[in-house]
Amino acid sequence: MADKQNELTSIQGTISRITYQHPESHYTVARLDEDGGPAATVVGVLFPVSEGEEIKVTGVWKRHARYGLQFQVDHWTKVDPATLEGIEKYLGSGMIKGIGPTYAKRLVGAFGLETLRVLSEEPLRVLDVDGIGEVRARRIMEAWQAQRGMQDVMVFLQGHGVGASLALRIYRVFGADTVAQVRENPYALAQQVHGIGFLLADRLAGHIGIRGDFPLRVQAGVLHVLRESSERGHCYLPLTALAKSACQLLEVDDERIDIAVEKLAERGEVILQSERDPHLTRVYLVNLFEAEQRVAQALARLLTTPSFLQGDRRPRPWEKDQGVSRGAIDLLSGALFADLPINLDEDQVSAARRALQEKVFVITGGPGTGKTTLLMSLLAILRRAKVSFALAAPTGRAAKRMTESTGEDATTLHRLLEYNPREGGFQRNADKPLQVDVIIVDEASMVDIALMDHLLAAIEPHTHLILVGDVDQLPSVGPGSVLKDLIESQSVPVATLRRIFRQVQQSLIVVNAHRILQGQNLEFSDARERRDFDFIARESEEEILETIKELLRERIPRWLGAPPEQIVQSVQLLTPMHRGLLGTIQLNRDLQSLFNPTGQAIERAGMTLRVRDKVMQLRNNYDKGVFNGDLGRIVSIDRDDGKIRVDYDERVVEYESDEWDEISLAYATSIHKSQGSEYPVVVLPLHTSHYIMLYRSILYTAVTRGKKLVIVVGSRKALGMAIRNVRVEIRNTGLKERLIGALATRESAALF
Repeated sequence: MADKQNELTSIQGTISRITYQHPESHYTVARLDEDGGPAATVVGVLFPVSEGEEIKVTGVWKRHARYGLQFQVDHWTKVDPATLEGIEKYLGSGMIKGIGPTYAKRLVGAFGLETLRVLSEEPLRVLDVDGIGEVRARRIMEAWQAQRGMQDVMVFLQGHGVGASLALRIYRVFGADTVAQVRENPYALAQQVHGIGFLLADRLAGHIGIRGDFPLRVQAGVLHVLRESSERGHCYLPLTALAKSACQLLEVDDERIDIAVEKLAERGEVILQSERDPHLTRVYLVNLFEAEQRVAQALARLLTTPSFLQGDRRPRPWEKDQGVSRGAIDLLSGALFADLPINLDEDQVSAARRALQEKVFVITGGPGTGKTTLLMSLLAILRRAKVSFALAAPTGRAAKRMTESTGEDATTLHRLLEYNPREGGFQRNADKPLQVDVIIVDEASMVDIALMDHLLAAIEPHTHLILVGDVDQLPSVGPGSVLKDLIESQSVPVATLRRIFRQVQQSLIVVNAHRILQGQNLEFSDARERRDFDFIARESEEEILETIKELLRERIPRWLGAPPEQIVQSVQLLTPMHRGLLGTIQLNRDLQSLFNPTGQAIERAGMTLRVRDKVMQLRNNYDKGVFNGDLGRIVSIDRDDGKIRVDYDERVVEYESDEWDEISLAYATSIHKSQGSEYPVVVLPLHTSHYIMLYRSILYTAVTRGKKLVIVVGSRKALGMAIRNVRVEIRNTGLKERLIGALATRESAALF
């Protein structure tokens, strides 16, 4: 067997002992006595199985560092026990309520090799067995049917190419109705079960004979294309673009797509927004259409409601002296601006005054332009005036940076809005608004349309909202382009900070970030100086990779004054691509071998995860309080109970075996995933093979993630391509025009 490790194979035998089975994930460790062969340890999602059952398992042999050679199960099928001893052991295992060892022996004594058939086809015959009355017989029949029903479901799904872990997820959602649901509409699985996408559902549909132009298939395909486009940041797709993508995916004609879109619109699953050109009709997922509408209306309401910070005002709703009018708080008085801890230039003073005047205000600018300085001064003024405020950011890392830079507590937007999945989402909303005068959101370019919708729903009309961010960064991971749309609408007051202050002009990171935006060649460090930006010219991908390894083994540890194994959390490789020699997948494998080559490990989807590995959360998980892009470190792996524990800034999160796909190695991450984060050291490989992703904003984003040192390793041609390519990531959004329209409507109503 040792010579067949990692080779897909099948073995058959009897479960002689279940060593461990997790009560929720059903991750199982069991002893399998092979037919005509030795005993083996099998591990994986084996449910429902019990001792005495004969099963056939398919998977691979793996050598565990602690437990030796094990068979990792991908999927399994049940084989009814063929001997009297096997049947008796199976029934006496406790799997069937009402049947223990005693009654198992009596049943096998009465029916022999026909016992299992009798239980399935003639269950009333159990009443003929000594000691089994009507009550016990009913318990046995119900338990047998439930157990066989689950088993039949699992076998059915695995027989159609669904792995054991996903099969269990499906069963948890649909229960005994699983097979009927799959046969009626397998595409419902893609909508209701996490981890089951359209492609898997479509493969399952093909297995059960659903033809290519089946209406439910076409409708599911259209929804899949829309959801995929939302994952790329779009709030809608023009009908022609949707039809083209759907036709390619489904291999059906345009007419089928048009019919499917109309049907989905009738059912309220998509919204059609007509345009002058019918081919340009916008097709929205309902949630994104409604979010755009609500955000536009909420912003229009804020912008047209007078500020309580200037002039007489009524008390805020949460104040106790509801009947008492309070006088003006003159936040623009010279007294409040005098003797601030930080000197402001004219542009910053003007921005500060406008931020205190305007109900919604945007502060934007590149690195070193004084956004943090301005923010600290605003906070000093608000504290002097005894005006309440809240600081927030889209991610935990961004919130932590905000706290460090301002000295004030900042939180994630999700925590500010008190997200609680057990009670139905965000607890702060229109019915329970935030009781604060001013809300300041940093890294606002990362806020997508859905999160902005939830934030605005929780803001009182008199509250001020200040958005701080760099509009030249890549847009949010989620759909929408909120900050850019607000600025381009010209409906929201904006202060753009451009001056690079003298104290940061010594930073080549800052200087080069601005040179990138201006399309200028970069400046590099003098080898004799300890500057913070360097470029190492290498032409081939192999040379780039070897240079990066050398940097991580030798140069960067010397620069940081720490051994290589201790610099993992300080150094972040950022790359434009996922595939290829310099993509995230291969780089993570290489860097894992460099930094963490041995130790307790598990295999998942072709990836090895080890204790001490640096990992990233891949999707928002509100139950666990971890979000897309969060970085952590694996602190333990328990194969026996199927759990991985990850430390996120001293908060440990536990993952069950069917949740392992939520995390991935993160020695190297995509530049998109780095938004909102800062790292002491950034290493950026650039090669012409990345040409699809070599454009100005992605290079700018990567460079501005570095705090102390940025090293670009690559070809001069690739660097030049990235600087010259002014490609702007255009997203299909309607927020800008909706905001203009909502303001016009409110202004018209005010005239009458």
